[in-house]
Amino acid sequence: MNDPSPEPTVGERPKPLNLLVRDQMRRMPRAGSAIERAVRSELHRRGLRFRVNYRGLPGTPDIAFTRARIAVFIDGCFWHACPVHGTWPVNNRDWWRAKLLRNQQRDREKDAALEEMGWLPLHYWEHDDPEEIADEIEWVWRDLTRRSR
Repeated sequence: MNDPSPEPTVGERPKPLNLLVRDQMRRMPRAGSAIERAVRSELHRRGLRFRVNYRGLPGTPDIAFTRARIAVFIDGCFWHACPVHGTWPVNNRDWWRAKLLRNQQRDREKDAALEEMGWLPLHYWEHDDPEEIADEIEWVWRDLTRRSR
């Protein structure tokens, strides 16, 4: 699904195909998806404390560990063009292609900005297992906090 196009540009948002499509798009959550809540719950159960939708950083991470400087993003397969589950819409194809490619480019830009600030960005897909995500985050968190002592 990746495209080497250097600078995708997104013009004016096209009109939805019909009211059903419009309503489906409006109902999509911007934050706090089921997978995010499951990961947060599992991390909290393990005793890890974090900030949610931390606005003080580029990209507003879904989960941020300020002491360890870890920024966690749980990306939606559609919105971030997952190579396994992402699909290219048929209607308004050119606009959506530019939009999704720009989302990927913005992800790379925010990761670079976070790294310049000394943060470690971690990305997971919405189809990943919450416990496995929590396992990896906990391992990274413990490793980084152990080193900083």
